[in-house]
Amino acid sequence: MRITDVRGYALSSPIVPPQSRSFYGGHRRLLKRDVVLVTVETADGEIGFAPAGASSSAMREYFEGDSQTTFADLVEAEVANVLEGETLEDVEDAHELIDATGLPERVRHEATSAIDVALYDLRGKRAGAPICELLCAEYDTEPDDTLAMYASAGMYMEPEGYAKQAQIVDDLDFFGYKYRPGIGPQEDRRTIELLAETVDQTEVMIDAHTWWKLDDDVYNVSTREDIVTHAGEHDVFWVEEPVSPDDYEGYLNLADRGVALAGGESEPSPTGLVELAETGGIKFLQGDVRHHRGYTGCSKAITYCLGREVEFVPHNFGTWLGLIANAHLVAAAPEVRLLEYPIFENDPALNHPEDPGMYPFDLAFDIIQETIEVKNGTLSVPEGPGLGITVNLDVIDEYPPTDGAWTEFIYDE
Repeated sequence: MRITDVRGYALSSPIVPPQSRSFYGGHRRLLKRDVVLVTVETADGEIGFAPAGASSSAMREYFEGDSQTTFADLVEAEVANVLEGETLEDVEDAHELIDATGLPERVRHEATSAIDVALYDLRGKRAGAPICELLCAEYDTEPDDTLAMYASAGMYMEPEGYAKQAQIVDDLDFFGYKYRPGIGPQEDRRTIELLAETVDQTEVMIDAHTWWKLDDDVYNVSTREDIVTHAGEHDVFWVEEPVSPDDYEGYLNLADRGVALAGGESEPSPTGLVELAETGGIKFLQGDVRHHRGYTGCSKAITYCLGREVEFVPHNFGTWLGLIANAHLVAAAPEVRLLEYPIFENDPALNHPEDPGMYPFDLAFDIIQETIEVKNGTLSVPEGPGLGITVNLDVIDEYPPTDGAWTEFIYDE
């Protein structure tokens, strides 16, 4: 296919009024959510779509002082410059062209991820088949019709707040309930105990990234060991990122505490994903088509996991477009069975008298025209060609980008 136009659209979904969530030693301000929508157009007028994983807070890792608008500009400059006018015989041809730009590693992988997904969307549309069928042909598998999901919510509440939210998730029959602790070691332990008493069938998962963002004297090594051990004693399904992403020794130290560990979303590349898995410190490897060079890059990590005691479970914390992109991977990849479903306020796919959403993120739903189907905690993968959904291009005007980080961690002095 010959590429004629590559675009990146920076979008912001404001949180009005801004929300503040207290954790132990500070508070987190939630201001907005940022999205970059990437489009790739061919000479015959077909358009492939992709969500980009970049956000304003993440972009500071790539460009000092810049925001997600910078990433959209980069897509329309450096990335477009090497792709437009090129005839691509294979998706990996685009990888090689982007790698040759000399862009910083992390942003190069982010850009490659978006282009990879958009090109698969185009391939599916040309073939009249959903992406998962294309991937099944590559993996020699049969597609799953419906996917089990765990609900991702629970951000810095009183233990009783977590329990109430977990009960709703349990009512909705999700496989699991994942929450963010960090309200103090004693209250974190009490939350674990309360959740064990509250849920019936739903597994409990802990996303502990706040622990290593606080000072070492708050969640030091012994405290983390104690809480992770406590989690194992109360049948927690996994503890995610209990140490900083590059602390492989820390993962290994906690690996035998009676509970599985998860990680990988912060790894900058597919190679990094495999290197983390190779340590033996985790049981669940969290790659993401929006971060780890798309379907092509994630396949390397998935292949590594085959037949080993580590399971690939995609990270997904964004819009329904990102959810569907990762869902096609789960539907096709061998030995991959679970998908992350972030719950935001007023989710139109959930039927419950109480709202378990974390905070408003209207763009998450508005970015596609369809309402996805969630039934008994499972997702039906769209059967249409490519991604199988219709991107709502009205969001480009309705959600203009705003400067600054989407969230702030403010620590007590």
